Amino acid sequence: MAEFIKIYEENPNPKEIERVVRVLRKGGLVIYPTDTVYGLGCDITNTKALEKIARIKGVKLAKANWSFICADLSNLSDYVRQIDTSTFKILKRALPGPYTFILPGNNNLPKDFKKKKTVGIRVPDNTIARTLVEALGNPIVSTSIRDEDELLEYTTDPELILEKWTNLVDVVIDGGYGDNVASTVIDLSEGEPVVIREGKGSLEIL
Repeated sequence: MAEFIKIYEENPNPKEIERVVRVLRKGGLVIYPTDTVYGLGCDITNTKALEKIARIKGVKLAKANWSFICADLSNLSDYVRQIDTSTFKILKRALPGPYTFILPGNNNLPKDFKKKKTVGIRVPDNTIARTLVEALGNPIVSTSIRDEDELLEYTTDPELILEKWTNLVDVVIDGGYGDNVASTVIDLSEGEPVVIREGKGSLEIL
């Protein structure tokens, strides 16, 4: 049974954040709010946790395209090759915000992502998600949770999420209702921006 932990976005309680971080450090899976849909995530450095998420999503870990949730742009140089000024300006304009940017990966990627040429980076405009990453000390790997109901692709009600996921994850954070529009995905790995998916984030930042 998953723990159900209420955290308020305006002022996340450090004790509750620490409870969730302890679970992440032990290799637990956590469902948490972002500025778009709720995400399923784990510590980026924990292979067993990554494999669990891959099983749940029905993909091979080596082929999984998940994004990294970062607290701010200072994490970027850990995993991303040096980027040019125009790319950096786009990132500064857009983040924190409802975007996933595909950027060229570097040699410091955690071992399970070593073969990836690119990585998806998210800095959500959600205090809970960013505070978790800060407290953990490294990014959280993230993938959206989807609903079987095609009309509403993503589940937004934390209590319904708990009901459905309680036997699959260790913690569900109740951060209020989520959105049901996914992030806008923009590929900046080749320099020129390529829009992969138009979602919640406006394209005016380009």
